[in-house]
Amino acid sequence: MIVAVSAFGNTLDSKVNPRLGKCEYFVLYHTQTGTYRAIDNTGRFSSGAAGVATTGLLNDHEVTAVITGTVGPNAFTALEACGIKVYTGASGKVEDVLDKFLNGQFAEAKGPTPPQKK
Repeated sequence: MIVAVSAFGNTLDSKVNPRLGKCEYFVLYHTQTGTYRAIDNTGRFSSGAAGVATTGLLNDHEVTAVITGTVGPNAFTALEACGIKVYTGASGKVEDVLDKFLNGQFAEAKGPTPPQKK
């Protein structure tokens, strides 16, 4: 299983970026080998529907689950169509979020994240 965590940086010490489509990096963690690597989120440069463009990137890297802070309706629908499970509400360091995920402390999202109040 390959798990992607939206992040501000490209290491396990990086902070989770709460925005799926506009995050700078994804840290890809391979649960079977315990190894990771980071990829640049080129989907963030999309002029519209960054979450959908990002989903294509994740799908190309054979990601099976994504952990982030929030996910919009278009991105959620695209992720669901690709069979990528979504886990929201993440914050803190990537390494800590992965530990929580591996210990079953995240519930799979059943829909997009409600819009945040301004």
